[in-house]
Amino acid sequence: MRVIVEKDYDGMSKKAAQIVAEVVREKPDCVLGLATGSTPLGLYRELIRMHKEEGLDFSRVKTFNLDEYYGLPPNHPQSYNYFMHQHLFDHINIAPQNINIPNGLARDAEAFCAEYERMIKDAGGIDIQVLGIGGDGHIAFNEPGSSLGSRTRLKTLTEETIRDNARFFSSMEEVPKFAITMGVGTILEARRCLLLANGSKKAKVLAQAIEGPITAQVTASALQLHPNVIVIADEEATSELKRKDYYAHVERMTEKLKDILASAEGLIYGGGIKE
Repeated sequence: MRVIVEKDYDGMSKKAAQIVAEVVREKPDCVLGLATGSTPLGLYRELIRMHKEEGLDFSRVKTFNLDEYYGLPPNHPQSYNYFMHQHLFDHINIAPQNINIPNGLARDAEAFCAEYERMIKDAGGIDIQVLGIGGDGHIAFNEPGSSLGSRTRLKTLTEETIRDNARFFSSMEEVPKFAITMGVGTILEARRCLLLANGSKKAKVLAQAIEGPITAQVTASALQLHPNVIVIADEEATSELKRKDYYAHVERMTEKLKDILASAEGLIYGGGIKE
């Protein structure tokens, strides 16, 4: 697991956007797994800027969102479908048919979830999955106790999640009690995972996810099992990491290694080294 510590939210968002943009440039028909919530907003703003100012091309990109409230129509202001169009899709050149978001009005939720899994597989799998982390350590809507092998399904939300999301609705009663979500097992099949966290409120749970035991009670901890995870967080969110200095050391050494490899390549292809 690679842990990148940035000074603040702006730096974190720009670093995350650079990584996602690199995937898009290297593989124009890549498959992006996307998340909602306040954490990735800075990432999306930077991707929009890159599209408008640097020509970052999303015309062949496919996307799959992690989750959606069950019972909300796609045009509801608090639906994740609405969120994604408002904060990203309406501002880039992505083809509408390449956007995939769980259907919160699916009459047969079980059949829809199985179809969503099939669609991800048919698209070739997710190249990079963007993730946030909940206050209790959940990823997507995989609440504490969710199976670490779980697949896309209809999930009952915890009272804590409902309370956390109540600020977006007029009353507690209006907050959806269920969501369709990718499972932990589904997420772990992405080729790369990009976990974002900011603020002191995430410090304790981020430390549990990165340095604590792998447990279904903190579903983000399952990312320790994945071979290619990048965590990008600000100083506040990383304040309780015991090995924070080591992660910074690794990043410095990684940059040095890049310079060494680039110099070696220049010598080889520039004629400095002869066979």
